[in-house]
Amino acid sequence: MNIADKVVVVTGGGSGIGRAMCRRFARDGARAVVVVDREESAQAVAAEVGGLAIRADVGVEAESMRVVSSVIDVYGGIDLFCSNAGIGGGSGGIDTTDAEWQRVWHVNVMAHIYAARAVLPSMLAAGSGYLLQTASAAGLLTQIGSAPYAVTKHAAVAFAEWLAITYGERGIIVSCLCPQGVRTPMLNGASDAVRELLDASALEPDAVADAVAAGIIDERFLILPHPEVAEYVQRKAADYDRWLRGMRRLQQRITTAP
Repeated sequence: MNIADKVVVVTGGGSGIGRAMCRRFARDGARAVVVVDREESAQAVAAEVGGLAIRADVGVEAESMRVVSSVIDVYGGIDLFCSNAGIGGGSGGIDTTDAEWQRVWHVNVMAHIYAARAVLPSMLAAGSGYLLQTASAAGLLTQIGSAPYAVTKHAAVAFAEWLAITYGERGIIVSCLCPQGVRTPMLNGASDAVRELLDASALEPDAVADAVAAGIIDERFLILPHPEVAEYVQRKAADYDRWLRGMRRLQQRITTAP
């Protein structure tokens, strides 16, 4: 897909990767860039890119429905919907409370489902549309120390795969963005050990947005701004038990770090 003259919606567009994508899409000549975020920063980003800001919590289905209907009312349709909003799960495993599991699940998984429910009918009626789902390298590998983040990002990847299989023959293109460390507030809020692990290879959000732009032009399902992630996934698939042993060693190194 060529972004020029397209109507693009980016959730979580007020900061980090979302903001970088909004800027990139505007530079690439999008007809409209709709910046969706629950924070006021959406207004500033929309003003910067000459777009439309919508304050919404996309972890609530009614809010996702409102976003889609509002954009269709203004622009007549949506060409590319970037379901990008996400949150970290903090540290925790089996001791994580039900409330925390639900909080992370609603944003990292249900927001993708709500967006698809809202936008797919109009895309299917038009016979074309593009869904970009932001997951994480953790959805292909894992996240040491955070079961909620690892599990919800795996689920996000699985849902993107399902969308691509189910609707690919009906004109719907799906991409799944799986970055590793990115210099955003989410990485800044991670534990010291995780930040140290990811810091050396962490990318700026603009670099991730560039990878997204290239992936959309190629209409690739899996967009990996960190090419080494593809190698890690291949190692995992080639010998799962060896990969698990290696991850246990990595976990031990992180948890015993001073």
